Amino acid sequence: MIVSRAYYPAPIGLLKLEATEQGLKSIAWVEKWGEQIEPNLLGDAINQLQEYFDKKRESFQLLLDWSEAPPFDKQVWEYLLTVPYGRTTSYSAIAEDLGDKNLVRAVGGANARNPLPIVVPCHRVIGKNGDLTGFAYGLKIKAELLGLENPLSFAPQGNLFDND
Repeated sequence: MIVSRAYYPAPIGLLKLEATEQGLKSIAWVEKWGEQIEPNLLGDAINQLQEYFDKKRESFQLLLDWSEAPPFDKQVWEYLLTVPYGRTTSYSAIAEDLGDKNLVRAVGGANARNPLPIVVPCHRVIGKNGDLTGFAYGLKIKAELLGLENPLSFAPQGNLFDND
């Protein structure tokens, strides 16, 4: 049961955070503010997100509530927590590391169901060939998050000859 709901106007859009008594349950991009429930309970999560966007935090120290998730999804999300800030991995590399290279689609599905994007960094998973693929909130936001973490590899480059 959701005991807290708060909104955070992140640089990439408005985020709705929800928590249960066990911990942070979901982060979702939304179009507009809605009803808040005990928003102060999510103050630490919002502060840590702000630090992330200010480039002062590379990982999160929050209690997470995955109590209703399937075991395989939890296994993939735990793996995602080990992918270093500013680095990427591929769906196939995760499948192989989990013991079965044939689980690539299952890994992709677990990534798509990740209820805690940014905190559980599914944006750090890219295609085997290096392409940005599969992010529930769009490849533009995925590229922005990767660019924030590693501007030399992922930030859009300006036109050197543009006089504007």
